[in-house]
Amino acid sequence: MTTRQDSAPEQRSPLSEDAIWRLPVTVCRITQFLGARTSGTLLERAVAATGDTLRPSTVDNQEVIPEIRRSRSAAHFAAPELLAAVHEVLPAVEHTLGVDCRHTEPEYSLNVHNDGDFYRSHQDTTPAHAPRRLLTFVYYLHRTPRPFTGGELRVFDAALPLHTGTTGDWRQRTWRDWEPEHDSIVFFLPTAWHEVRPVVCPTGRHRDSRFALNGWLCSPEPAPRQNP
Repeated sequence: MTTRQDSAPEQRSPLSEDAIWRLPVTVCRITQFLGARTSGTLLERAVAATGDTLRPSTVDNQEVIPEIRRSRSAAHFAAPELLAAVHEVLPAVEHTLGVDCRHTEPEYSLNVHNDGDFYRSHQDTTPAHAPRRLLTFVYYLHRTPRPFTGGELRVFDAALPLHTGTTGDWRQRTWRDWEPEHDSIVFFLPTAWHEVRPVVCPTGRHRDSRFALNGWLCSPEPAPRQNP
């Protein structure tokens, strides 16, 4: 006599097809980074950057697009004391973010946000810069008490649907806002989506602006090929 064997029931994943990974983006933040004297001197230098020094900020170092970015920038602002301090904390930052910044070169500029200024969500790894930028840093300066509101750095977490392998709908992302506190610095990977929230500066005076030194540690430019 034969015995009928029922087929094994179909195994189905208990996970919803709409399940989303939430992947918090790591940000290293250091307060009182340079100290009162050095940060004060650097702020004075930033306030003095007016007139022909500042230009409307560009997107991808190419064109001015007010709908995406509104601020003013100085590309040749000197801040050797900041670079020295960044170098000092770099080993700990590399360990935390899982990046190797040996043999990199710094690039940075002064960025000034006043009333109504902002920078919409973006990545620092544009097609022109993706192979080179390994680490982003932003150092903040302003008068105290803070003469403006807003201007937070909003860093978006990654949102990845489990079953599709795509980046997901932008509205599904979560975020964290970081205050632009005087003499503080943040480090994060250039692949992170981030934005500068709108600034409200009632006086509109340049010296009351949100000042920031935005920079990257970049791999060296490849040497040009020599013709045989």
